[in-house]
Parts: sequence; C-alpha cells; structure tokens
Amino acid sequence: MRHEIISPTEATTYRAGELIADLLAPGDVVSLSGDLGAGKTCLVKGVSAGLGVIENVTSPTFNIMLEHHGRLELFHFDLYRLERAEQLEDIDFYGTTEAGGVSFIEWGERFPEALPEDHLSVDILIGDDDSRLIVLSPSGPRASALAEDWSAAVLSDVGA
Repeated sequence: MRHEIISPTEATTYRAGELIADLLAPGDVVSLSGDLGAGKTCLVKGVSAGLGVIENVTSPTFNIMLEHHGRLELFHFDLYRLERAEQLEDIDFYGTTEAGGVSFIEWGERFPEALPEDHLSVDILIGDDDSRLIVLSPSGPRASALAEDWSAAVLSDVGA
C-alpha cells in the first residue's frame, strides 16, 4: 500500500528522517529517488541523526558508498555515477546491503533488479511551492510495516 508524506520545509524532511530512524531494524533497505536537490541527502542526514551518528553526513556521490556508525550501521549509497549493474559487484553492494546494517540508496531506481525483494522505495517530488511530497512504495512485508509506521509517526509528530 502506498503512503504519502507532505514535507513543507527542509527541516520537516530532516525530521521525517529522524522519525524513520527509530523504526529501522538491521537489514532494512530504503531506495531513494527524486530529482537533484529533491532532499534525498537531507532525509539521510535526519536518519543519521536519529541513529546517533556523530560525524557529518554528506552525499556519497564521488565515493559511491559511505558507512556511518550509530545505533545501527548506516550504509549510504549514491548510484548516480554507476552506468551498469555489474559495477555494483565492484563496490560490494550485495554484501553490504546484507551486512546487518541499514542501507539508504540514492538513485536506487537505476538498478531495480539489484534491490532486495523486501525494500522500501521512497520517491521525493518537488512541489510548485518548493514543498516535498514523499511517496512510500513498499515491496514486501517488512517494508510495508515500515512504511505504515513511518507515515503514522510523521503524521503524529508534524501533522503532515
């Protein structure tokens, strides 16, 4: 079942990330899509804060993957620069997403066949008023529960 979160500001997008962090479990995989500047990294910054990550989180565009240490290991991927699915092997994508941390994958829609069967797809759309519509499309039972709980947490926290 699809869920939608309305985020009127960057601070609300960040807060949505903090809220999902409380719900994450080892092995969760979240694929993030949206135009450049839509708020994918902002959301992951909120996730990292919610997980207790101390270091500054930036987009891993040139690194492809950055690992952050918090309550759970946070694997932050940016697949924008990859051209072929075979390149995922070079960065140990499969081993990392199965390593027991949580994976947030920017531009994950570029390689949908590489995503695990049970994952949450998050599409961030920019509105005319610069607000964001965060669309949650779960695939699998764990992702469905995560989407439902996250949507409810945001609604009760920020009144979205």
